[in-house]
Amino acid sequence: MEISHQNPPRTRILIADDHALFAETLRVYLEKAFTVIATVADGRAMLQEAIRLRPDLIVADISMPLLNGLDAARSIRKQSPHMRFVFLTMHNDANLAAAVLLEFGRVGFVLKNSGGPELLKAIDEIVHGRSYMTPSLRADDWFAARNRARQFSKDLTARQQYLLQLFAEGRTHKEIAVALGLSSKTVEYHKQKIMRVFNFKNNADLVFFAVRRGLISVTPEPYVRAPRGTRAEPHEVGCEDRKGLA
Repeated sequence: MEISHQNPPRTRILIADDHALFAETLRVYLEKAFTVIATVADGRAMLQEAIRLRPDLIVADISMPLLNGLDAARSIRKQSPHMRFVFLTMHNDANLAAAVLLEFGRVGFVLKNSGGPELLKAIDEIVHGRSYMTPSLRADDWFAARNRARQFSKDLTARQQYLLQLFAEGRTHKEIAVALGLSSKTVEYHKQKIMRVFNFKNNADLVFFAVRRGLISVTPEPYVRAPRGTRAEPHEVGCEDRKGLA
């Protein structure tokens, strides 16, 4: 009897990051061990390509334009409940990390200033059905983690988070209305409600709040030299699944 020595299929990965140089360098690094099927530059494209390509795992930056990585992941999970994620972030925030793990379950949460081997370890853990968190972000105990999650996630619906992100990115009322399928008057109502609930005095308060929640990032990415002979490919921007915003 002939014995097959075929290697198991390589894990298919989708990369979502709005910094083209970082994404391209990450793609080249991960392709040594996995199959990278696409890279995208914003949360809408991440949602569209995840539904179209059905990757085994998505490596996603949390702070992306148009739709942040967490909201995109929520919408993807509604259609693909078993989709696996490794989230990347510049935010060294244990509140955010605890909220993500408690909401999504077995996912990875890795700081962007971590080394490549840590990312590979995180991917391996997720592929084998376990979770992974950068050690410096781990809560002292489960009770502390649950409190952090409640503190982070209270009071905002998914639609309000998306609207808050678009405002913080500097989108106009008209642009937000088109993106959410609402009237400009309804957009203004939701904005004023958010301002009132959280006692924001001006738009600067709103932007700072979005930054603290990891919805947008104002921290410049560290310069990463791309491998010689490589270049970033253009990213396709798609449309979000509005069902996930209700």
